[in-house]
Amino acid sequence: MPSYDLIVIGGGLVGGAIAWGAAAQGASVALLDEGDVAFRAARGNFGLVWVQSKGAGMPPYAHWTRRSAALWPDLAGRLATSTGVDVALEQPGGLAFCLSDQEFETRAATIQRMHNESGDIGTRMLDRTEVRAMVAGLGDRVVGAAFCPIDGHASPLFLLRGLHAGLHALHADYLPGRHVDRIDAAPHSFTVHVGPERFTTGKLVIAAGLGSRDLAPLVGLSMPVKPLQGQILVTERLAPFLHYATHVMRQTAEGTVMLGDSQEDVGFDVTTRVAVLRKIADRNMQVFPALKDAAIVRMWAALRVMSPDGFPIYEQSQRFPGAFSATCHSGVTLAGAHALALAPAILAGALPEDLAAFSAARFAPAASG
Repeated sequence: MPSYDLIVIGGGLVGGAIAWGAAAQGASVALLDEGDVAFRAARGNFGLVWVQSKGAGMPPYAHWTRRSAALWPDLAGRLATSTGVDVALEQPGGLAFCLSDQEFETRAATIQRMHNESGDIGTRMLDRTEVRAMVAGLGDRVVGAAFCPIDGHASPLFLLRGLHAGLHALHADYLPGRHVDRIDAAPHSFTVHVGPERFTTGKLVIAAGLGSRDLAPLVGLSMPVKPLQGQILVTERLAPFLHYATHVMRQTAEGTVMLGDSQEDVGFDVTTRVAVLRKIADRNMQVFPALKDAAIVRMWAALRVMSPDGFPIYEQSQRFPGAFSATCHSGVTLAGAHALALAPAILAGALPEDLAAFSAARFAPAASG
């Protein structure tokens, strides 16, 4: 029966980053992945390393996001060196375009609130003249934008590939096609059942996305996540014109332009809807009118993994110490922190105090492990 220092259940961006981070610390690691039959959020991720609006009303999330953005260059560099995979990280700053005075005022109020709650990171509001000096080809509806100098973006698919390749380079076991049937739990001792296979470990992480809701109670944890659908349009390759990240549009390293985003509570439905896609296209064409001539080559719907308040869940089980929960809807943004801060903490056996705010006890204290 194979035994490991750490088993991570869930091979997406969250589980992959934690597993890679632990293996990079020298731990023996197994990553159990249900595979592409799962509702893998990484396939539909927009790819932002986004900071400017993360954590309004929850300063610990703002600080965690900023820490992750600062760690991202180290993660990208180490993956490139060990695997040859370029995850296309760019952090030129990010723009949130406003198409009316009301949008501008609302965004400005959010930025001011975050400044007051979590400190100044250089985010500022740009008027029409300032934003047009930075970005050519903007439509007449654009009245201004919020700009954050530490925002950026990366390729979710190359990141996932890099994490899995990195695990292989570190001699960890990536085990796809494994659906966990049962977990026998005791403090610092877990046996994971996958069909006839058995795997044992002293530390276990539940990072199975939408599957975490059912797995977490097996180790005394609560992960009340639910799906929230988002749809994305992708254009043909275009000559470079957008050199910043934006909250609903980004040009990839290959030249395609990703257009989003939508938020629909439709359960586990991944059907695209023309009305939603038209709304996405219409707004983005108001920002860049020249997009009307671009051909759409792909479109998809995917499911975000959402907690009741939209913030991450990190916790160690009180009933079965050694078992940890890890889930969020920002798997790209938080990859740096998951790999280079959270994984070492899990190996050390205790989450840092600054993650206490992310316990599921904030939803239902009696249900927390």
